[in-house]
Amino acid sequence: MPAQAVRHRTDTKTGKHSRETVYVITDLTSRQASPERIAKILRAHWVIENRLHFVRDTAFREDASKIRAGHGPENMATLRSFAINQLRIAGHTNIAAGLRTTALRPYERPLAVLGLN
Repeated sequence: MPAQAVRHRTDTKTGKHSRETVYVITDLTSRQASPERIAKILRAHWVIENRLHFVRDTAFREDASKIRAGHGPENMATLRSFAINQLRIAGHTNIAAGLRTTALRPYERPLAVLGLN
């Protein structure tokens, strides 16, 4: 079933407002695909995008990676996600700051984050 969603955004730095219309195709029936459920599914996607992919792109510069052959890109994405999750488990809310803190003593802190010290 197709659906239309209109997104309204405000850039927190500039205060600029923007609007975007997107179209969604789903295998939900019209009865299952209420506007509330479609909105919930779309928001869930952006939670993942903001919590994981954005962090991987900014903290690890994943988009600039030169690893392109074989299973390298998937393996590195898995390792980056693992590092992010371990930092979050260790209580870091700012992943970039957690990486900097961990890098200060590279022979001790990464092991402590993993509980191996």
